[in-house]
Amino acid sequence: MPIATIAGAAINSEIIEPAGPGRDAPAIALSPGSRSPLDEMRQLGTLMAAAGYRVLLHDRRNCGASDVGFDATRSEFEMWADDMHELLGHLALRPAIIGGSSSGARLALTYALRYPDAVSALLLMRITGGSFAVARLIEKYFDVHSRAAAAGGMAAVCETEHFAELIRTRPHNRELLMATKPADFIACMNAWRGHFLAGVDLPLIGTSQAALRSLKMPVCIIPGNDLTHPRARGALVEPMIPDCELHHVTDIEHDLDVTPPEEWKAHYPQMASIFADFLARRLGVPHNAA
Repeated sequence: MPIATIAGAAINSEIIEPAGPGRDAPAIALSPGSRSPLDEMRQLGTLMAAAGYRVLLHDRRNCGASDVGFDATRSEFEMWADDMHELLGHLALRPAIIGGSSSGARLALTYALRYPDAVSALLLMRITGGSFAVARLIEKYFDVHSRAAAAGGMAAVCETEHFAELIRTRPHNRELLMATKPADFIACMNAWRGHFLAGVDLPLIGTSQAALRSLKMPVCIIPGNDLTHPRARGALVEPMIPDCELHHVTDIEHDLDVTPPEEWKAHYPQMASIFADFLARRLGVPHNAA
């Protein structure tokens, strides 16, 4: 997989090409949920490539085989959005359709608000909102790592489940982590936590009603079905977005923190068909059967 230096960080990416001549095919950038590696989007990306799109998958900073990196002057999603904008430019893929699941959907929305002229359409999956999601995710993303740094410095951070996996995937990340001052790391975690916590009463974490109303591109939403990704968030935000379609792939809603990944991935063929049809209608792009 190619590594590009983006804003001083090594970013791992891959393009899934469509069948046949594809250099002029529309581009889609897909991002997974949580801080998962790009492989989490490979199945859906392959289906969208079969529908006639060039699909960019990439590991965001602090994810997969990319570098770790911390910047307290912007939210983590703003950092990811700025990186993705530069990466898409580096690969000559702008403007692009931007899609993502869960944290990937938050990235997609942040990107669309920061770079509206670089977005053809948004594909949003498993959108997140509400106090349960905020409380659960700030613990998972920020608090556990702040506590580790406070108790044992950056060596302890290297031993946490998430960062230990990043080191296994990209050993250079240990050097980057150990070169970070614990106080700076904790300050960044707290700053990112603050951005996240500020979204507790917003329609979606990180996105206000005014921001949703400002979106000019067509948006397709497929809601989730668990406590972190409540089904009702789709119906809540659909009327706030000027050009939006809402589609469901299941009638089941789980009383679980998160629906098991294998269950959600079983819906990918249906989701790819929904997205391909949506894009064909809204952007006028012919497509193969997904």
